[in-house]
Amino acid sequence: MVIGIDVRSLMDEKLTGIGEYTLNLLKALFRIDTKNEYRLFYNSFQSKKCHLKEKYPNVQFYRFKYPNKIFNFGLNFFSLPKIDKLLGGVDLFFMPNWQFMALSRRSKKIITVHDLSFEYYPQYYSLKRRLWHKFIKPKRLIQSSDKIITPSESTKRDLIKLYKIQPEKIEVIYSGIGEEFKFQISNFKFQKVKEKYNLPDNFILYLGTLEPRKNLENLILAFDELYTNLDIKEHKLKCKYYLVIAGAKGWLYESIYKTARSIKAKDHVKFIDYVAPEDKPYLYNLASLFVYPSFYEGFGFPPLEAMACGVPTVVSFSSSLLEVVGEAALAINPYDIREVAQSMFECLTDDRLRDSLKNKGPKQAKRFSWQKCDEKTLEVFDEVKNARAITKKRL
Repeated sequence: MVIGIDVRSLMDEKLTGIGEYTLNLLKALFRIDTKNEYRLFYNSFQSKKCHLKEKYPNVQFYRFKYPNKIFNFGLNFFSLPKIDKLLGGVDLFFMPNWQFMALSRRSKKIITVHDLSFEYYPQYYSLKRRLWHKFIKPKRLIQSSDKIITPSESTKRDLIKLYKIQPEKIEVIYSGIGEEFKFQISNFKFQKVKEKYNLPDNFILYLGTLEPRKNLENLILAFDELYTNLDIKEHKLKCKYYLVIAGAKGWLYESIYKTARSIKAKDHVKFIDYVAPEDKPYLYNLASLFVYPSFYEGFGFPPLEAMACGVPTVVSFSSSLLEVVGEAALAINPYDIREVAQSMFECLTDDRLRDSLKNKGPKQAKRFSWQKCDEKTLEVFDEVKNARAITKKRL
């Protein structure tokens, strides 16, 4: 079987959650599947490096050098060029995320839908991004797919509710997390990572894109509540803990910085920007607590990664997060600043709670592996291929 895959998300300089999903999925997929032929599509007018650097005998890259604006215009308004034909013809085409796309009728299409946050929270997206979603026409793209993969039951329910997709057309396949988060790591690099990011000795960590949907302003206000109003003197916490916010700047990140400058504990909030993937396991292990108060997630890699490292974790009880963390993290109402602060306080002062979360986290994280994800993804590929073969035979 010849399978085309859109790898445009791997051309970004700094990978987001979708890029990490695509990269880890394909790495594991190409290790376990040596039978199918893969043709990876990307378009880049300027020379860009792909994050997938390994070479595989059954994998070929197809790079095209069209100016992106002209290329996307043709795909959107004229359904040209047909990407499967650019690849020399494929049996099916896999999209790890939605993009501008045009395929011939001969090619089957599978798409991964990570979340529908832009439908529920359009106010958290810039005008440019909202227009992008409008032109992509995600609903039409999804409805025209032969099979849809989602990383959670939560996203599946959203697709059924908002887009009226038939449940049997959707396959829930949980993403994995890297093995680097599940094993003991060398003490040698801890000090180097601490110095590289100028980290304090004791800190509460958030890691993810800095954007409104992640609810960072409430996290900062909750930290200020913890620092100034809760009875932390008794527990000798005052002036001991910092809030470290790690991640690339997203849309409206300025308001997050503004909130951090306005609080009493402003000297104890530290931003360290984008963290290199190889440094993440060390950063998690250096943290005393991980907090992820996002309003909406389709899956949520960072909480699972932190739990795999044995870090006590606090998450929102919204969307897919409880589905992913199970009973191995403390759940909070992301809109209740006092509750967020109280949960951080309890995790930092209650030894029994901390030990419980530290023990449960790695066990929960072990349930998620890229090998499982890839095996189920291959089953979906085969299912679509077999369905096509039956259709041809009937014709």
